[in-house]
Amino acid sequence: MATHPYRAGAGIILAVAAAAIAVWMARREGLEEAPREPPQQVQEAEMPEQASHPKAVFDSPLAGRWYPASPPVLTEMLDEQLAAAEQRPLDGVCALILPHAGYQYSGPVAAYGLKAVRARRYARIVILGPSHRVPMRGYASVPGATHYRTPLGEIPLDVAFIEALLEHGMFRQVAQVEDLEHSVQIEVPLIQHALGATPLVPIVVGHLTLAESREMARILRGLVDNDTLVLVSSDFTHYGPNYGYLPFKDDIRANLERLDMAAWNAIESKAPGVFETWVEDSGATICGTCPILVLLSMLPEDARPQLLKYDTSGAITSDYENSVSYLSIAFTGAWREGGLMSDSAGTALPLSEEDKERLLRLARETLHTYVAAGKMPTPEELGVEITPAMSQTMGAFVTLHAHGRLRGCIGEIEPRRPLYQAVMANAINAGLKDYRFPSVTADELPELDFEISALTPPHPVDGPERIVIGRHGMTVEKGGRRAVFLPQVAPEQGWDRDTTLNHLCMKAGLPPDAWRQGAAFTVFEAVVFGEERG
Repeated sequence: MATHPYRAGAGIILAVAAAAIAVWMARREGLEEAPREPPQQVQEAEMPEQASHPKAVFDSPLAGRWYPASPPVLTEMLDEQLAAAEQRPLDGVCALILPHAGYQYSGPVAAYGLKAVRARRYARIVILGPSHRVPMRGYASVPGATHYRTPLGEIPLDVAFIEALLEHGMFRQVAQVEDLEHSVQIEVPLIQHALGATPLVPIVVGHLTLAESREMARILRGLVDNDTLVLVSSDFTHYGPNYGYLPFKDDIRANLERLDMAAWNAIESKAPGVFETWVEDSGATICGTCPILVLLSMLPEDARPQLLKYDTSGAITSDYENSVSYLSIAFTGAWREGGLMSDSAGTALPLSEEDKERLLRLARETLHTYVAAGKMPTPEELGVEITPAMSQTMGAFVTLHAHGRLRGCIGEIEPRRPLYQAVMANAINAGLKDYRFPSVTADELPELDFEISALTPPHPVDGPERIVIGRHGMTVEKGGRRAVFLPQVAPEQGWDRDTTLNHLCMKAGLPPDAWRQGAAFTVFEAVVFGEERG
């Protein structure tokens, strides 16, 4: 992919003279932001799966410049923009492309996309935006905070999803990105107002080749599910001398629309190569080119694009000397073919009895090998064949018992890697890294019983009354503290729902009745199977 001065990564980074003009325009029109000295960087928080991440809140610096700082004024503005959007709700929206200028310019267009999804509840929203000011090539930046704060309050980040991204070299935590980049953060108050406190995965995307876009898409596609909304933040044509782009000087309004509709046609093809070639050939100044390429590369086969609204700042201000274009685009479809869960156990591909036996063998022999040699074996070394059902992306816990007593239990709720890999890793974790117990010794290994819980993706529920004891595993989160119980815990202990939630809160370090007010809950299901000891 050839480098263009407006391509995402370095973003809209001009030569010094053009940058100075852009700063002047930013102050005059609010279409772009003037650079400033970065405040102190938020530090990365550490959150063990069994406990919680220390709460780390990042205060978005955009209020008062990109949108009103007053909560009532901001709420009134968003109410008016949503009311004015003549858009009906759409079924099955899996992705959106929304603009990211000041709300007085792009808010009315963004409202169409928000109104299309307002009736639906998502488990998380992944936001992909370009980096305008921090040069990054071949990778993306994710935050180290656990929450964002805007004038509309705090909103949680999906820290487990972010941690899963950080296991790949294409995702990093880059200093100053959160402080200097508006493209992702500007979507947050819109989400808060239209969709509530849905957990976010903010991702600032650097400059990517087409191959890198496809690799980033592959990683993300392995983590998203049908309760995920992917939102790409991008403005379209930046026209005028202040943006260094004047492909025409006459009939600007009509020519801008032709240019922007050609971009839409390339996106509508769902072919990332078509869109990339069109951008290269036209020289179009689309700041979110690389996030759009990632989205096009990860779209499900049944995705259907729909253009919801188009406008330009030139039309809004009646001044086309310098103009930015805004599109609101929705994609309907299913991230996982056939829907999230196709059987009562929650697996897209049911685990056969042979699959379960192989997974239990993997768990036991992986821990044996690690205790003896200090290294993770491969399935090939253990002589275990991996089936398609064992390769599907799922969360998993491994539980160890010795003589009927718990000896270790660690796992991962979020689906972020193949099931067999999650089982192998957590067999070691349960044996050696459960802080409640000393590490398993070689002498103990023959006495251990292994149990595996293969999990469906977690999703939020409105309140504790939606939790079904015996069916649901659950998490509770409040005040930055979090804990999880697997579905089998309550039945094994003979607990009812209230007692279960009391113990869950105590596990999180909260008062027993903390779940009754102000707590957030997610639930999941599990396929639970273990060794039968003679």
